Amino acid sequence: MPAAENSRHVLTFCGKCSCGCPELFVDHAAPAERRIVLTDDFGQRIQMSVEQLQVIVDEARAGRITELVDAELALGVG
Repeated sequence: MPAAENSRHVLTFCGKCSCGCPELFVDHAAPAERRIVLTDDFGQRIQMSVEQLQVIVDEARAGRITELVDAELALGVG
């Protein structure tokens, strides 16, 4: 799902199925604080700055996101 006319597709996070995977776009026409666009397979989107995306990338590289998600899933609540 294209994020906007001026968006450029950068990455599909799954791509191994035809179910509609999360995607990353850069919207060159958007204000700097909304330039990065993430879409999911439910038609939702998140817009953020390049700096905000960099924080996510840094946390992922450090393993912090995996640690937090694994800890939450281990609780078995819900």
